[in-house]
Amino acid sequence: MSLPTVPTPVHEVAPAAVGASGLLQAGFGMAMVVGLIFLCAWLARRFGLQRLGGGHLVKVVSSAAVGQRERVVVVEVADTWLVLGVTPSQVNTLHTLPAQAPPHTQAGAAMASAPATPVELFARKLRESLTGKTQQPRQQHPAP
Repeated sequence: MSLPTVPTPVHEVAPAAVGASGLLQAGFGMAMVVGLIFLCAWLARRFGLQRLGGGHLVKVVSSAAVGQRERVVVVEVADTWLVLGVTPSQVNTLHTLPAQAPPHTQAGAAMASAPATPVELFARKLRESLTGKTQQPRQQHPAP
């Protein structure tokens, strides 16, 4: 004779409800992704990555703000420099002249001719990368 068996209740596992911590984690992850996208876009603009794929017919040589929304821009087109006045509503040609070597290239050539130690070269390159400008070499005074 067998003993009667008592059925044991089966507990169903209910799906976990999405709580505040889950929403907070998902929101934080989404904010990180959006922040990473903005960081990559800023780096691309800062280091000029958008210029890699484009043609090189027109090159901006220099630019200076004249007013709050007005600029004077020097543009090189086919061995000619155009000095342009740029406003939000129009662009005017102010002057045309033959292309020259940019002033920072001439300063770089002068700096290259001066002997420098590797530490000075590294310091100059680091300074240039941080400021985006080339700097004139310091005059060394002879020891008395």
